[in-house]
Amino acid sequence: MDKNTILTMQGIVKSFGVVRAVTNGHLELKKGEVHALVGANGAGKSTLINILSGSLRPDAGIISYNGESTVIPSPLRARALGIGKIHQELQLVPELSVGENLFLGREPRTKLGFVHYDKLFADTAAIMASFDLKVSPKTKVKELRVGEQQLVEIAKATSLNARIVIMDEPTSALSKHETKKLFDVVRHLKSDGVSVIYITHRMEEVFEITDRITVMRDGAYIATVETAVTTREDLVRMMVGHDLAKTSTPAQTSAGAEILRVEDMCLTFPPFYKKANLQHISFSLHSGEVLGIAGLMGAGRTELFECLFGLHARAMSGQIRIDGKQVSLRSPQDAIRHKIALLTEDRKGQGLVLSRSIGENISLPILKALSSWIFVNMKRERPLWRRQMENMQIKAPSFHTLAGHLSGGNQQKVVIGRWLLTDPRILLLDEPTRGIDVGAKEEVYQIISTLSKAGKGILVVSSELPELLDICDRILTFCEGRLTGEFARSEANQEVLLNAATLSTSFH
Repeated sequence: MDKNTILTMQGIVKSFGVVRAVTNGHLELKKGEVHALVGANGAGKSTLINILSGSLRPDAGIISYNGESTVIPSPLRARALGIGKIHQELQLVPELSVGENLFLGREPRTKLGFVHYDKLFADTAAIMASFDLKVSPKTKVKELRVGEQQLVEIAKATSLNARIVIMDEPTSALSKHETKKLFDVVRHLKSDGVSVIYITHRMEEVFEITDRITVMRDGAYIATVETAVTTREDLVRMMVGHDLAKTSTPAQTSAGAEILRVEDMCLTFPPFYKKANLQHISFSLHSGEVLGIAGLMGAGRTELFECLFGLHARAMSGQIRIDGKQVSLRSPQDAIRHKIALLTEDRKGQGLVLSRSIGENISLPILKALSSWIFVNMKRERPLWRRQMENMQIKAPSFHTLAGHLSGGNQQKVVIGRWLLTDPRILLLDEPTRGIDVGAKEEVYQIISTLSKAGKGILVVSSELPELLDICDRILTFCEGRLTGEFARSEANQEVLLNAATLSTSFH
């Protein structure tokens, strides 16, 4: 073995019942390199990494660490070996402070054995300063934005003095500025000889920050390549097993009549809320139109969707009109009654019940319609489940499969399919392709195209500007709760959108 190699995983096999998640896992990691692990959802990446971090035991295969064969039966053993993991799903305690989360289980102690809080918070402040995160170490994690929580998770893992750091979708909730700070941290770790395993679906990040790339497909190792001599097309071909279409741009449709109008919407939260206020927002949406919402984290994009879904009625003012008639949206039930559907940013925390089946998740918004008295009519349910699984091309053994066992792309299709059963006219899609692979993204884009052709009005929030430019007819930009720009597809580009999304004054 090369003396510069710190880790090898060979012939890794892992099954869950009859489902073979990894059939031939392989990974070779060198000291001080940033190594991407890529593949479509369901390729086996997470399973392989969970084995390395001690969360799962392999059925077969060999793990060598610093040239010696080893067994990693638990996360504690992984930590002892110097392997740290930054989880895609945040592993933080919401009710504890930033400092308490950062040093959970390894708190500094006084001579009498009590937690030394002064030192704990001082050390936390020093660590967070390197991430340019301007929050008090005493702030409770639940009061932070998702992106800020993500940085706390990253800081927690990197503060363990690990020799291998696993980063699973670390930028999924980060702004461009926060992503830049993360990349600075990654480069600093690399210069210190720390090896980084970097898992992401964002191709531009793979080519910006990594040295080598390992590709998996259908649970098996495909290849390891040098990033500098690999193209995006080569990588996608290895990931999906064939060439994708030259463009993911759905065919544009002619916008129809105005379906939604927002007039002078304002949203004001108390000062201690960690949400964005909205100031005098006005815009319209037409049937058959895909309208994009661009902006940095904290710009108010998600809060706009929440208002349109009836979540902040008491804090909101202004008018919402559907088909020219003013409506009152005081609850999600009101929104659903007016044929509005919301695909939330956090599909696992807010969009799905992970411990229930695909079918049960699909039925959620129409349970009343499927029920006789207090009982759900299963004879009516199951044909709907089958139809939506077929229509959305959800890949799973059956509709009894738990939602938590699905890949990210299939989970997203379950959520979309569920809302389509309500026959919505207005769809609010908040980061619809976050954390899903390129193949699943193509499927989501085609779903959006099909729905717009059917006359639906679609609002899309995305942090990926190329995505908005690809699928939207018009794009609005938000900054600090204000509407700062409106652009037709033909006049928009990344520079124009980013400039408008960093303006602090309204364009009106």
